Amino acid sequence: MKQEQARQGQHDADALAAVQRILQLHANEPGALLPILHDVQDALGYIPAHAVPVIAEAQNLSRAEVHGVVTYYHHFRSEPAGRHVIQICRAEACQSMGADALLAHAELRLGCGAHGTTSDGAFTLEPAFCLGLCASSPAMTLDDQPHARVTPKAFDALLAQAEGGRA
Repeated sequence: MKQEQARQGQHDADALAAVQRILQLHANEPGALLPILHDVQDALGYIPAHAVPVIAEAQNLSRAEVHGVVTYYHHFRSEPAGRHVIQICRAEACQSMGADALLAHAELRLGCGAHGTTSDGAFTLEPAFCLGLCASSPAMTLDDQPHARVTPKAFDALLAQAEGGRA
């Protein structure tokens, strides 16, 4: 228990050090909240709750303002994602070509709902609102790589490939 707490404390300290480096990069940029949040997400994979007050103070904003931006934009995460991130398009063109069935299959196959992560931390499933592949729907991304005309069978194959044949 104490070892886990120490590990978490070190992780938090490392995350805050990364946030401080990012804040230094944007120190002289007015209105840099979005670039800062993007850089933090890119560096850490999410925006840790304990980073919000540090970012708020550096940007002369309230914690509520920073939290509001983090929760407003779908791209930002407040929890770590799985090792692999799946986004399934939920826009109208993809829905008309079977995205609802694909999402239902993905939820069943992964054992988690949209915005969820599998219990083993392997996959995070997220809805996306237009991936720009409307002519090749239904579309999804796996680790930011686009895939078009995805069927449930193709989805299963992509999972297996992502996990080295174990999915």
